[in-house]
Amino acid sequence: MDKSSSSVKLPNIEKKSSGGEEQPREKFHATNWKSLSKKEIQKLPPQQRSKYLAYEPAPKECNEAMSAARKRIKDLEKSKRKQQKPPPFEEVIEGEKHTKIIGQLKAAEARNRIRLMRLRYQNNRSSEVNHLIGCQPTALKAVRLQSLVPPSPDKIYIRDLLVKNERYRVNSLLEDETGLETARILT
Repeated sequence: MDKSSSSVKLPNIEKKSSGGEEQPREKFHATNWKSLSKKEIQKLPPQQRSKYLAYEPAPKECNEAMSAARKRIKDLEKSKRKQQKPPPFEEVIEGEKHTKIIGQLKAAEARNRIRLMRLRYQNNRSSEVNHLIGCQPTALKAVRLQSLVPPSPDKIYIRDLLVKNERYRVNSLLEDETGLETARILT
């Protein structure tokens, strides 16, 4: 594509000088491609005029007003910082306690949400499995499916068959390495 065939005009970009000095780069400022006179701007429809004026540099009065406003804001922040005293030590401690309590409450809420989600999942799963079992064509197939895929995971409770005295006796026998409890000679 030749430069002469294109009708788009690009802005001139200054190239860096080959000398050792580098010029500091400025921020990019969007500008209009063509400059219009005041009369031409007045003739534009309102939307095009606002688009054109959005990329024009601000008038001198606006720039002065903006810089004065920025200066007032900075001065106000400085005066607030000077007037503000550091909070008392007790307030700092109370604030830390407060944030710690809030953190603990949020953690408890998260645990509760997870527990409820787990319960909801288990209930949905068991209802689906029960539905599948109920939809089996024969009772034999339903029993097989129920034995292979139980609707709810049964918790296994391992009961202690020994009474407290018997458990104590077994523990003492297990801990006896020299054989004094049984009075047997181990060879």
